[in-house]
This record gives sequence, C-alpha cells and structure tokens, in this order.
Amino acid sequence: MTDLARAGVAETAHLVASGEVSARGVVEQALGRIEERDRGLNALSHLLVDEAIAEAQARDEALAAGESAGPLHGVPVVIKEEIDVAGTVTTFGGEANSTPVTADAEVVRRLRAAGAVVVGKSTMPEFGAFPFTESSSRGITRNPWDTSRTPGGSSGGTAVAVSSGMVPVGMGGDGGGSIRIPSASCGLFGLKPQRGRVTTAPHPHLWWALGTAGPLTRSVMDSAVVYDAIRGNVAGDLYTAGGDEPFAAAVGRDPGRLRIGWSTKAVSVGVRPDPVHVEAVRETAALLADLGHDVREVDPRYPDPTAAFVPQFFAGIRTEADLVEHPDRLERRTRETYRLGAWVTPKVLEWALAQTEKVSAKANRVFDEVDVLLTPTIANRPPRVGRLDGVGTVTAALRSMPSIAYAALWNVAGNPAASVPCGTAADGLPVAVQLVGRTDDEATLFALSAQLEQARPWPILAGDA
Repeated sequence: MTDLARAGVAETAHLVASGEVSARGVVEQALGRIEERDRGLNALSHLLVDEAIAEAQARDEALAAGESAGPLHGVPVVIKEEIDVAGTVTTFGGEANSTPVTADAEVVRRLRAAGAVVVGKSTMPEFGAFPFTESSSRGITRNPWDTSRTPGGSSGGTAVAVSSGMVPVGMGGDGGGSIRIPSASCGLFGLKPQRGRVTTAPHPHLWWALGTAGPLTRSVMDSAVVYDAIRGNVAGDLYTAGGDEPFAAAVGRDPGRLRIGWSTKAVSVGVRPDPVHVEAVRETAALLADLGHDVREVDPRYPDPTAAFVPQFFAGIRTEADLVEHPDRLERRTRETYRLGAWVTPKVLEWALAQTEKVSAKANRVFDEVDVLLTPTIANRPPRVGRLDGVGTVTAALRSMPSIAYAALWNVAGNPAASVPCGTAADGLPVAVQLVGRTDDEATLFALSAQLEQARPWPILAGDA
C-alpha cells in the first residue's frame, strides 16, 4: 500500500478518488501513524478508531455505488477539542464537560460532506487561553522538530499531528494567533481567514470579534482546498465576510506585481524579535523583490489593540466557562482568569467592540500604501516546554507576549493573515514569516504564498518524526 505519511490533502483525495488507494486504507494508515508517533508528542486527546474506519468504509462504498468523490474524499482530519464532533465530549482542553454532543459543528459537517474522515480530537490548553499547549489534564504537547520545545498554541495538538505526518490536515482556531503561532513553530502553512469567513455555528461567535476556525496544512494548496470546502455562513453567525473568489483558483494564478511593505517592528511595546526572524523577513523581502514585486520597508504605525483585545479575551473565556457542566473541574489558572475577568460587564464588552472598529480602521491605514504587509509571525524562537508550569494568569500572559506580538492585532482588525514557512534555523527548528492582507483578501495571500512556496520550498518533517 502507498505510504501516505508525506501525501497532502489534495494528493490523498486524488489517490482515493482514482481508486489507487481506498479511504479505509488511508485512514488505517493514519491511525497506525498516530499510534506510533503520538506516544512522545501528545497531539491527540481522543481517537475515534472504530468510527473513523466505519466512516472511511462508507466513503469507499459510496464511490463503488457511483457517487462522485468530494474534494476531501477519504482524507483523515483531526479536530481541535473546542469544536463539536458528534458523539464526543467538547472538552475545551480540560475536564469540565462530560456529556458527548449529539451533532457536529457546522464546520465539521462541511468537512464530512466534502468527504473527510474525522479520526480524533487534538490537544489544546484549556479554552485556548495561552499560546503553549500545556494543561494539568492533558499534560505537555511537544514539538516534533525538537521535543524539548513547545509547538505553540493554542492549536498545538493539531499542528503536531500534521507536522509529524499523522494526518495531512487538522482544524484549529485563532483568537490571538492560535493557527499562525503553532504553524510557525512546526513548519506548517497556517492562514487565519477574514473575520466571518468560516461559520462558528453552533455558536454565534468565537471570542466575539477575535476568533475564527481554520485548517493547518503542509502546503498552500491543501489549505485552500480545505477552506473552499468549509467557508461560508449560516443564519445566526455574528460576523460574515465578503468576496467569493475560490481560494484553490487563487493558488493557481500569478499574483501579479504587488506592493509589499515589510517591517520587523512588533505591535507589543517592549518585545524585540529574535535576529533569526528579522533575517527571515529581510531574506523574504529580497526574494519577493527578485520575483518582481515592489518591496519596501514601511512603518505600519500600529495602533494599540489592548483596549479591544483584553476585554474580549476575558469575556470569551468567561462565556465558554459558563457553558461547562462541571465548573469545579476547571484548572486553577482558568478559575483565576475567570475571576480576573469579572470586570468585563456587558457594557465594557460593548465598549471593547466599539474599540475594535477603531483599531481596525487604524491598522488598515497601512494598506493605503501597500497590498500586503510582511512581518515575523512570532518574536521568539519556540521556547522550551513547561512555560505554564505552576504560574498564574498574569505570568502566563507575560510569557505569551513574544508569541502574540505580531499576530493578535490582526484578530482585532479582522484581516486575513498567514504564517508562511521559510526553512529552518541553526537550532533545527522551523522559521516563518507572516503575510497580512487587505480586508476580505485571502485570495492574494494564497496566490503570493504559493509563489513563495514554489520559489523557496520548505522542509517537511512528515515521515521523519
């Protein structure tokens, strides 16, 4: 049977649709890789062995009966713990829920409708509060490039499962960098879409204006294919996005000559980027200029997003914590965060959402001069694991600053932003840069990221974990 550890989403779906491999064979191989590779990584918190095999078998039977293959037909996928999967407990990364949900989240329903097979749930820190995938109930999730290092978070389990070749794609969420941070730490392509691009149903929002769901993949095309399968809204969504260009089509087109501004200035005051990341931005700027783009250093004149971000952070965690069945089982740090957020009354939240609009307008001034902004994705190199050991909310937040220093602003502003790999550093860990696009313009980011991927292919760990 074909070894699918290095096969991506599009390739896997093609192999299944052509009959070269069966969906069941693909899924059984993925489950075998998870069993073999996850022992020292802790990427998955719950496996759906019998359910996944049965679902894959149903995919094969549908093909045999003459049904058309979907764009994700037979592709194994893992789902972040905060997203509903029918028959499993939506844990939010902890132990405070105990009853399985009866229905898939809309994004999971769309994945299945496109032919994907859900094989498990991926680890996350409780409620995704901090960019390190560590918790008292789940333990420590480790970076497959160097197991002494964090994979980032909060979609760390998803990133590890994809980077190590267990599965070709996993679903994450991004409320302050939680798709981009682990993608940068694990050598993946991870795009945070425009606010409202992907439905959050059955919930009307994810941390109000901050959060959205999306895939982590090993290639740009794979991300585009998955987004095309899951994008769109349903009644009740608090936010919607504009534009309808298929992302897979954008990957295949020439981006044209773009005005690209680059900056290594951090949004967060007092944060200094690692020289590795500064050099990565400079090298990427030079490459983009060689590719024919108009590239220049700019001062983005970043607004301070704190007044908009912090209330929504606290309100998001408090809202999710209010939904759990067993509040007494929440982690000590989560209970502390809940208490510290008591000042975020409905009136304060309303004020913060108004600030969000002001921050967005100021952040988007840079796009009066450029089409795409190039920055580091994260300020620091992936730190050693144990960043949350024994610390409270304030210390955890301070330790998080280098990870979110370039990312969180774009959650407030709502713009699409992608972490794009650009090789490895002397420490053996991946390096990435961030591309930020205009409002509703993921298509340009996909086209430009694909051009970079072709000009400078990035290393893939799959098969070597």
